[in-house]
Amino acid sequence: MSAEARHAAAPAELVLSPEVAEALDAGAPVVALESTLLAHGLPRPDNRAAADEVEAAVRAGGAVPATIAVLDGVPHVGLTAAQVDRVCADPDLAKLGVRDLPVAAALGLSGATTVSSTALLAAAAGIGVFATGGLGGVHRQSAETFDESADLTALSRTSLAVVCAGVKSILDVPATLERMESLSITVVGYRTTRFPGFYVADSGSALDWSVDSAEQAAAVLAARRDLTPGAVVVANPLPDDEQLDPQLHDRVIADALAAAESAGVRGKAVTPFVLDHLHRASGGATLAVNVRLVLRNAELAGRIAAALAGTPR
Repeated sequence: MSAEARHAAAPAELVLSPEVAEALDAGAPVVALESTLLAHGLPRPDNRAAADEVEAAVRAGGAVPATIAVLDGVPHVGLTAAQVDRVCADPDLAKLGVRDLPVAAALGLSGATTVSSTALLAAAAGIGVFATGGLGGVHRQSAETFDESADLTALSRTSLAVVCAGVKSILDVPATLERMESLSITVVGYRTTRFPGFYVADSGSALDWSVDSAEQAAAVLAARRDLTPGAVVVANPLPDDEQLDPQLHDRVIADALAAAESAGVRGKAVTPFVLDHLHRASGGATLAVNVRLVLRNAELAGRIAAALAGTPR
C-alpha cells in the first residue's frame, strides 16, 4: 500500500511511531504485535521483559516491530519504551476487541488490543504481517453458549498474514478450523500439515496446505490480496523438544477449564483466568512455552514481512 493510500485508509486519530511511519513510507517490512499478550497474557513483571524480547525477535527476522495499543482513546501503532511500560504495569488496563474500539475512542479510555483489533488497526496503517501467540476461536460448549471469538470474523475481512501457534488450547480446535473454512480464511501450516495446539506441536487436526519458507507464505498472502479480502493464517508449531509435555498439557487444561466453570468465569474473562491457572498448575512451564512460541512467531513474521517487501533475510 502506498503512503498516500495508507493515510487515506487510516483512521484520523491513528498515531504511528516515527520508526513505524518511516518504515511504511519507505516500503520497508513492518510486523504488527498485539498488546493483550503483554497486559493480560503474561504475568508481571515477566511481561515487560517479554515485550522487548518479542520486538527483538521481529528485528532479527528483518522487520520493524509495531506493538499496538489504545492510549487515552487514541490507537498507537508502535510504542515508545515508556508506553510499553504503561501497558505492562497497569493491572486495570482494558481488553479491547473491535467492538470496544469506538467506546475507548469516544470516552478517551486506554486498553490493550486483541487479535481482532490489532489486525484491524494494523491493516488500517498499511501493515501486512501480524505475529501473535494463539488465535481466539470457537469455545467448547459453543452450541449452548454461542461463544465464538471475534478474531475469526475480523480475520475473514482483513488482508494480512497472521503468524500464530494455532488457537488457544482451551478452545474447540476442530470446530474452529471448520469455522475458518466457512469464513474462507486461508490456513497454511509452516513446514507441517498438522494444526499446532499452541503449547503442543500437534492439536490432533490436519491441514490441507503447508508452506516451506517465508517467501512462500508471503506469496500466498500476495495471491490472496489479488483475489479477495481476508487473512492468511500461518500456523507455526513449536518443535517437539520445545513443546509442553502433551500428557501434562491435557491434564492441566482439563483442570483449568473445570476451575473456570466452578468459579463462574464467563466470556472474555476465561482466557486470562485459565492462563493464570495453567501457569500456577504447571509450575511456570506454560509461561516458558508461551514466551518461546511467541518469539518464534515474531521472528518468522519478520522474515515473511521482509519477503513481502522484497527484502528477504
